[in-house]
Amino acid sequence: MSFIVIVPARAASTRLPGKQLLDVGGLPMVVRTARQAARSAAARILIATDHADIARAAAEHGVEALMTRPDHPTGTDRLSEVATALGLDDDDVVVNVQGDEPLIDPALIDAVATLLTRHPDAAIATCAAPILDADTLFDPNAVKVVLGANDRALYFSRAPVPWARDALADGQRRLAPGLPAWLHIGLYAYRAGFLRQFPELPPGRLERVESLEQLRALEQGFPILVHTVDAVPARGVDTPEDLARVRALLDDGALPPDRA
Repeated sequence: MSFIVIVPARAASTRLPGKQLLDVGGLPMVVRTARQAARSAAARILIATDHADIARAAAEHGVEALMTRPDHPTGTDRLSEVATALGLDDDDVVVNVQGDEPLIDPALIDAVATLLTRHPDAAIATCAAPILDADTLFDPNAVKVVLGANDRALYFSRAPVPWARDALADGQRRLAPGLPAWLHIGLYAYRAGFLRQFPELPPGRLERVESLEQLRALEQGFPILVHTVDAVPARGVDTPEDLARVRALLDDGALPPDRA
């Protein structure tokens, strides 16, 4: 198995300005994320950014970086530019690790890459964890994925799906016993050929309604494989509270030391 990791890192952030360069255990967050991803089996780690300060920070810490256009509407579009710039073959596997994921599990990176490698008919692989509480099921910010045979995605939604008709007939919000509800985890592996096609695919009706870009691939007939895990992985950094949580974990020695 051979694959590369691309870490798309936008400078803009609404909830936590400048978060890609915020200090996390003595390193800029995007650099720590890239170093964590380097613990996987990836053959190459690359930060793709639209800001010179991020590229400069990467270079200062020995991480490869590539400047990309500032006007990409999605991270997937940014990956598409990189796949073209690197001249990747259509079957090459690219794992997308967001720059605000300093706790990313390297084994999870390997798992989604391996899954895609083993299924040449698929264009994308991602992952999901079981939903164990009603609050998550009914939270529109928690994206759910419905799985079909062989762990292939049938649909992604912000709604509580699948809907347990009988258990929820009284209007109460509860988690029905045995409900096969899965929380989508936003880690993706792509074939480079799909990444090059993505910017040319028109946004679909379902994508616009749900505001979920992965639905564009499903609407266009691209299979998405889903690697399932037993528990939700560590969250990324979106808020000041998230940043404090990650820093506390590092201070307490709960995370492995950085590998230069």
